[in-house]
Amino acid sequence: MKTLDYLHLNDAKVANVISALNQLLADFQVHYTNLRGFHWDIKGHGFFVLHGKFEDMYNDAAEKVDEIAERLLMLGGTPENKFSEYLKVAKVKEISGISCGSEAVDHILDTYKYLIGAERKLIDLANEAHDDATADLMTGYLKEQEKMVWMLVAFSTKACEK
Repeated sequence: MKTLDYLHLNDAKVANVISALNQLLADFQVHYTNLRGFHWDIKGHGFFVLHGKFEDMYNDAAEKVDEIAERLLMLGGTPENKFSEYLKVAKVKEISGISCGSEAVDHILDTYKYLIGAERKLIDLANEAHDDATADLMTGYLKEQEKMVWMLVAFSTKACEK
C-alpha cells in the first residue's frame, strides 16, 4: 500500500497539490537566500533592528522549506534539492547587493504578497483534494505572514499620520 492509501487521499487530486508545493518550495528557497543576503548586507539606520529581524525571518523560512519538503514526501512527491532547478521555476527572483533597510523591506513585502497569494491558491487545491493537513499548514503560514506584513508596513511607514 502507498502512503496516500493510508491517508485516504486520491492520487489524481493530490497531483495538483504536489505541483503547487514544489513551486512553493522553490520560491521559499530563493526567499530564504534573499533574506540571508539582506541580513549580511544591511547597513545604516535600523541596522540593529533589521539585522536581527532578517535572521529571524531566514530561520523561519528555512523551517518552512523543511516542512514543505516533508509534506511533499508524505503526499508521495519528490522535493527538488538543487538550487539550479529552483531558479528555473521560482517566481521569487534572486536579489543581491541591497544594503538599504527600506529597500530590503520593500522587497520582502513584495515577496510576501506573492507567497500569500500562492498559499491561498494552495489551500483551494488542498481543499479540492480533501487534503486538510496541507490546507492547515498553509493557513498557519498565512497567520504568521499576515502579522509580519502588518509589522513590516508599520515599520516602513515614513511619517506618523494624525
